[in-house]
Amino acid sequence: MKEITTKKLMDTIIEGIRNRKGQRIVTIDLRKIKEAPVEMMVICEGQSNIQVGAIADEVDDFVRTNTHIHPLSVSGSENAEWIAMDYGTIFVHIMQREPRAFYDIEHLWADGKVTELAD
Repeated sequence: MKEITTKKLMDTIIEGIRNRKGQRIVTIDLRKIKEAPVEMMVICEGQSNIQVGAIADEVDDFVRTNTHIHPLSVSGSENAEWIAMDYGTIFVHIMQREPRAFYDIEHLWADGKVTELAD
C-alpha cells in the first residue's frame, strides 16, 4: 500500500471538516519544535455537541475512505464539547466555541506556524 504523506492526510482531514461545515479551521505546523508531540495540529469548531460529533464522524469516515487510515484514538465523543482525534502525525481538535476559547490551544502552540483557513 502506498504511503500517505502528512500533507495528503492533513488535506483529507480538512476536507472532512468542511463537509460538515466546521468553522474557524486553524492548522499549526509543529515540525520545527523538538518537544512537540506531533508534526501538525488541526483545530476547528462546531456550533453544538451534535455538530461537533458529526464533524468527528465525517473526518473519521472521510479519512478512512480516502486514505484507509484510522485514528489511533478518539476521545471526548461522550459529551462532544471537545473531540480529540490522534492520527499519529496529526492531532485533530474539534471543539465548541466556549471550550476552544477557554483552552486556547492556538496560543499554547503559538511557537509553531499557525495558519487560519478561510471558512
